[in-house]
Amino acid sequence: MRVKDETGAMLGIMRAQEAKSIADERRLDLVLITPNAQPPVCQIMDYGKFRFDATKKAKDAAKNQKKTDLKEIRLSITIDKGDLATKAKQATKFLTDGDKVKVTIRMRGRQQARPQMGVDVMNTFYEAVKDVAVIDRKPSVDGRSIFMILVPNK
Repeated sequence: MRVKDETGAMLGIMRAQEAKSIADERRLDLVLITPNAQPPVCQIMDYGKFRFDATKKAKDAAKNQKKTDLKEIRLSITIDKGDLATKAKQATKFLTDGDKVKVTIRMRGRQQARPQMGVDVMNTFYEAVKDVAVIDRKPSVDGRSIFMILVPNK
């Protein structure tokens, strides 16, 4: 097998027993790096430290990723302008934080006969947040509810 030392320098091709004895002399581990190569490649290293560094790198990479959440804002067909402005302000905060926003209207009773009024409320809401948002999914009527999804502006 082809053997590398802890610094990455090539020690050459040798038997597994010889490589193991060299690793034992240095109080390190013999780790099989590429088993499918001809000949297989092994490296002499401190395997515990190698695993620790690998998990630390994975944690750092996970820290730097931004996970986007889906926040929900509920409106009603009979919402007033002031309440709509308050909800729009909250949605703007979510969108500037990088989250998606799902805007929902639940129709009750006789409101179900006029879903277009709900779509109009959705469009009015979008007009209030259009400087920070883009419509990902247009307002659609789904049974008793109307919803749309907004994503942050790039």
